[in-house]
Amino acid sequence: MSMTDILSGKDIDAALKRVEAPGSFDYKGFFKTVGLIGKYGDQAKKVFEILDRNTDGYIEEDELGLILQNFREKARRLTAEETNTFMKDANTNGDGKISEDEFLALLKKIKS
Repeated sequence: MSMTDILSGKDIDAALKRVEAPGSFDYKGFFKTVGLIGKYGDQAKKVFEILDRNTDGYIEEDELGLILQNFREKARRLTAEETNTFMKDANTNGDGKISEDEFLALLKKIKS
């Protein structure tokens, strides 16, 4: 499964365009532009599964750094600062990885 099975290719391109420059990634704006906000249930879980590259049920720091490449293979890596900010905000239990529940809660929080 690919992101374009869940999200519009046009929205993905627009979102990636906004974050081309290192340091420009804002997960809230990115997820809104890509059309992920408002997707719950199976669609949001499928996105999580794609982001969880090693399929261990969590998005770890190394996977998080590659998040944009899950949307388009040639997209850039997140900077260390971008990765740290995203992890800090999403990893609410402080275990250093993002669970599916934490990911879904983050999407709901961004919507409100």
